[in-house]
Amino acid sequence: MKFGGTSVGDENCIGRVVSIISHYRSSGCELAVVVSAMSGVTDQLIAIAEEVEKSTDKPPIEATIQSLRTRHTKVLKGVAPDEYEAVSSDIENRLDNLKNILTAVHNLRELTPRSKDYIISFGERLSALIVSAALRQNGIDSMPLNGCEAGIITNERHGCANVLPESDARIKSRVGALLQDMVPVVMGYMGCTKDGIVTTLGRSGSDYSAAVVGSGIDADEIWIWTDVDGVMTANPRIIPDARVISDISYHEAMELSYFGAEVLHPRSIEPAMQKGIPVRVKNTFNPSAGGSCVLAYEKKDDRVVKGITYIEKVSIINITGAMMVGRPGVAKAIFTELADRNVNVMMISQGSSEANISLIVDDEHLDSAIAALSKVQQGGYVREVTYDRDVVAVAVVGTGMAGTPGISGRIFTALGKAGVNLMMISQGSSEVNISFVIAAEDGKKAVAVLHDEFELSKEESI
Repeated sequence: MKFGGTSVGDENCIGRVVSIISHYRSSGCELAVVVSAMSGVTDQLIAIAEEVEKSTDKPPIEATIQSLRTRHTKVLKGVAPDEYEAVSSDIENRLDNLKNILTAVHNLRELTPRSKDYIISFGERLSALIVSAALRQNGIDSMPLNGCEAGIITNERHGCANVLPESDARIKSRVGALLQDMVPVVMGYMGCTKDGIVTTLGRSGSDYSAAVVGSGIDADEIWIWTDVDGVMTANPRIIPDARVISDISYHEAMELSYFGAEVLHPRSIEPAMQKGIPVRVKNTFNPSAGGSCVLAYEKKDDRVVKGITYIEKVSIINITGAMMVGRPGVAKAIFTELADRNVNVMMISQGSSEANISLIVDDEHLDSAIAALSKVQQGGYVREVTYDRDVVAVAVVGTGMAGTPGISGRIFTALGKAGVNLMMISQGSSEVNISFVIAAEDGKKAVAVLHDEFELSKEESI
């Protein structure tokens, strides 16, 4: 079971977490728990890390430490008064370590990726202590483990590390061995290299941690406890009558999460997928709700489309040149330069004439992408590189679309009637996802139109 930041945000939230764990533990379940930092803490740590590097005056290190101390000790006292003296001492020791690294960053005026990972891991270092203490307070034996102690070994890509295969056996021997006698509480979002250097798994990486731990202990299920009832057919802030999808396949969940659905982290599906472990999404604040179950197979119903989502803060890049036609190696040159600058390409579309290639990248990668492509232009094959920041990428997802005639026609006819102009279209051979790029101002309208077209607000008919 993984509990997100809002699920452990204060003493009342942690009380709910303890109640949930206690219920399933008393019913005979062996549980491993993964926790995120308290809501807002990771953002606070990122902000102070960046400020101390740049500040020429005295940065608010002490104020930040005091803020973290006050919040965490208050919650600790509320959920585990009998554990307060011992655990508050552990919290103080960790805050001293945090203060020391922040001071070092300020003195050196250098925030390395390695230092930043260490700093922002402290949210989970503090929350896990409190959740574990709260369990002990309620008669459930528990111990906190950081990612390294739990056996999560990663590569050295700080800020967005990938977990290495050898983690599986280490997690089984370290976490799995504890399950019969206690509930281990693993600090999410973090692991370490083979040399013991702290790494983080990227934002929302606690979901990834949970899937890795679940895979390592050969869990029957992996449960992601969050603050919504499950995976939705669309963003409920855009579509008020969006509903929870009760059953969804791995592939559908991965596509939806990659294209902006925030309930699951895109990488959290992969470790479960390798072992066929179902991933269940539940609401900490409404535990009686059925939630969503992500399965290895598609549960057949009368729907061809399961969900619609879109990504904001992306840019489209158009690469053109008559000299690109029939010229081997142009695509290789383009993508090699982009890869060398760590630019992640989210979508690709190329016309059959080969004279145009369109790409979608995150806004934050745009400048690097343009710099990389200007180098390709120097080779003489690319005539022009243009871009537009004011776009969104929309994805229509459903395994039922594969082999079903007319789906693309319905999508594009509905959009045409609504006056939505398409700038780029992309579809993989799996046919699970049809994606397209439109002007940002049309994004919400497009989602609403397609949600109605495929009647996603109606309950499923099996």
